[in-house]
Amino acid sequence: MSKVRMTPSEALVETLVAEQVDTVFGIVGSAYMDALDLFPAAGIRFVSVAHEQAAAHAADGLARVTGRPQVCIGQNGPGAANFVSAITAAYWAHSPVVAITPETGSMGIGTGGFQELDQMPMFEKSTVFQVRVNRPERMAELARRAFYMAKVLRGPVQLNIPRDYFYGVCEDDLYPSLNVSLGPGPEESLLEAARLLVQARYPVILAGGGVSQGDALAETKALADYLTAPVVNSYLHNDSFPAGHPLAMGPIGYCGSKAAMYTLSKADVVLALGSRLGPFGTLPQYDIAYWPESARLIQVDADPKVLGLSRRVDVAGCADVKAFAAHVLTALKGLKPDLQRNTHRLEELKQVRNAWTQELKSWSSSDAPLMHPRRLIREWSLAMPQGSVVATDIGNNSSICNAYLKFSDIRQHLAALTWGNCGFAYGAALGAKMGRPDTPVFCFQGDGAYGISGLAEVMTAVRENIPVIAVVANNGEWGAEKKNQIDYYHNRFVGTNLEGNPDYAQLARDMGAQGFRVEDHRQVGDAVREAVAANRPCVIDAVIEGGESVLAEPFRRDALNLPVRYLEKYAHLNV
Repeated sequence: MSKVRMTPSEALVETLVAEQVDTVFGIVGSAYMDALDLFPAAGIRFVSVAHEQAAAHAADGLARVTGRPQVCIGQNGPGAANFVSAITAAYWAHSPVVAITPETGSMGIGTGGFQELDQMPMFEKSTVFQVRVNRPERMAELARRAFYMAKVLRGPVQLNIPRDYFYGVCEDDLYPSLNVSLGPGPEESLLEAARLLVQARYPVILAGGGVSQGDALAETKALADYLTAPVVNSYLHNDSFPAGHPLAMGPIGYCGSKAAMYTLSKADVVLALGSRLGPFGTLPQYDIAYWPESARLIQVDADPKVLGLSRRVDVAGCADVKAFAAHVLTALKGLKPDLQRNTHRLEELKQVRNAWTQELKSWSSSDAPLMHPRRLIREWSLAMPQGSVVATDIGNNSSICNAYLKFSDIRQHLAALTWGNCGFAYGAALGAKMGRPDTPVFCFQGDGAYGISGLAEVMTAVRENIPVIAVVANNGEWGAEKKNQIDYYHNRFVGTNLEGNPDYAQLARDMGAQGFRVEDHRQVGDAVREAVAANRPCVIDAVIEGGESVLAEPFRRDALNLPVRYLEKYAHLNV
């Protein structure tokens, strides 16, 4: 194919088109305006947000529901800096986000000019690949490389471009980046995994985020069905295995499913599919130390760096989860072609699930005048249409969701994961809704996190006609940190009270969205159903109970200790 004469801006935009990018999130800036001017003619929608952090979260949300690389862009210097936290969230989610960061012009680098900052170091630890365009003639080549690395390394990439390199003349080939797969992994790992599983007394499958990202649900279900192996979801990946499956036991981890934790504790072989087995996601919960320390562990992940990192592993597979699961099943059938379905285990699992369901219901049935968050979340989850996508933030109330949110398919639960940055959910929901326009998309945040991102981005949703439904758990406090001050600091509250919150429903209406204020659990279902039917940006301001009764579990039991004071002026603060 002969090369085509064009400008570097045209080369960048045509590369985006070749990579099937039809939406870019950001805030307008002079640094990349020459390329921005081409977006409409190229069929690319530019979604202008209120803050660059939301742009990167939106690109992350869109990438998670589509499985394809998505793009955010911002002004050099402060605009790019505002991406950092959100790109880190994408890093821990293995989300293929391409962050385009224009920078100071090439002749001004190092001179301390306006909005100048060396933008490469600040993304170094939160991206899987970085590239600076070092010649305008290489724009298409290096942009294409950025997309390829986002796919093959499964994570965010920084494409850094000196602002003067959008101009000039170059000759380029325009074509999409390669698609590659790791395949099923080494044959010896597959065979050893099959031998362990076929000999297991009580095998349990831990379905991690890689099951969703690798579109491996069908293969995971087939493997579980053949082994009659119960399946638990890894922490904050409630969508990695369908809740309605007879072998599904729910999520492990903070505020998750007791049924899942009880079941996992019985395992003699654990098959961890697409999970790094992050330490926070396997901490004891409900006073249950549920991780089976004596079980044999098979860990499969596309990232070789996480294999054996947090747990001793008996069999490691650096592989595509989808291919690994399919090949292990073939090997199992070769070793044990007459394996019978274990009806006794199925009945036992049903009883364990039912017991947990009843216990959870008893926790969520309060008719108190001020809603307990569990009652809010239960009523909301029951009213949500099946197939809805939910983005959850971080904090007490978002954590409580882990026990209640049930999904029927992959790519339906978008969580802040272990980066745990407040303000994740609304931006992610914006991107998810653009990827799933015919599906209800909910954002769940506490009032603190909503104040960081959702409040301002409602204007984005209205202006861009993105009908996200925000559920705000409004208890007038930073709940997780207040819980820590209750448990460790003898109810000495510093910085955790948020009294005087406005009426978020009225503010939503003032911004052109639909707003509902609910103060009684009997109002929640109707508000959810009306919001879904409205098909426009909506905010459900749910006034709920806060304080000591909200959670029995300390939020950071792994990282806090009772305080000790030695100086006389602080001695009275000893607990």
